[in-house]
Amino acid sequence: MNHVKNTPQHLTERRLADAWAELQNYADQGNPLEADAYRLAFADPEFLLRRETRGIRFQLEMLKPDLDQAEQGIENTVVVFGSARFPAPEDAKNSLYEAQLSGDASALALAHRLVRNAHYYDQARLFARLVAGYSMHRRPEERLFIATGGGPGIMEAANRGAHEMGAPSVGLNIALPHEQKHNPYVTPTLSFKFHYFALRKMHFMMRAKALVAFPGGFGTLDELFEVITLVQTRKAKPVPIVLYGTEYWKRLLNIDILVEEGAIAAEDLKLFQYADEPEAAWAVIKNFYGL
Repeated sequence: MNHVKNTPQHLTERRLADAWAELQNYADQGNPLEADAYRLAFADPEFLLRRETRGIRFQLEMLKPDLDQAEQGIENTVVVFGSARFPAPEDAKNSLYEAQLSGDASALALAHRLVRNAHYYDQARLFARLVAGYSMHRRPEERLFIATGGGPGIMEAANRGAHEMGAPSVGLNIALPHEQKHNPYVTPTLSFKFHYFALRKMHFMMRAKALVAFPGGFGTLDELFEVITLVQTRKAKPVPIVLYGTEYWKRLLNIDILVEEGAIAAEDLKLFQYADEPEAAWAVIKNFYGL
């Protein structure tokens, strides 16, 4: 009598239907992917992209980066915000050289501005190196990791500084109509892409132990005031908030007016500090936590 030998199953084995293989076959064969009532719900792109399933997409966009970071030991971050338009000094110099050759007055003015602002790139890079250098010899639970929006400019500079020290760093990028690609210095397994700004900003705060805002535009202001508001209203625990570049920020924001008009309390001015050197910004964080 023949006996069928059963192969034992591992307790940790994960078994899923081959829905994704089916989708891959469609792509490989160049077949159009049409809505299919019989397709498994989680493998049906048309279903997942419906307006009614937006809540599910919120959950997925919340869960995926959270699980991936936790699995890689990313628990404490120093978030660096700043302009995507401030280039590396070497790129700024190349732009100036090309503008001088072209003789275009508007291009030359832009190039001079890029050169003027490029020093912020270098300073963000140096600041990130300080954070990464501190964390290299700490226990895993004591390490601080650089996190940025994953794009160019100041974001690239901070990821670059961590990369140069051999430290992993996080990039929380956003899908935009004019595609913003991740910079090459983000750790590939920590490079995430978001559709929803709200979920992206939530992820910035979930692990943030400090925020350093370099000069930037609307996006930087949006992210900065989100954090200040959360801390002011005690929806988030106090964290050191550093405005890097005193002259820039005081030209842009006359926050004293808010106190004079009674829109905020005088003590709210203590929610943030200014710094003009990478070491000074890092000192604010070290003093806050007694590092």
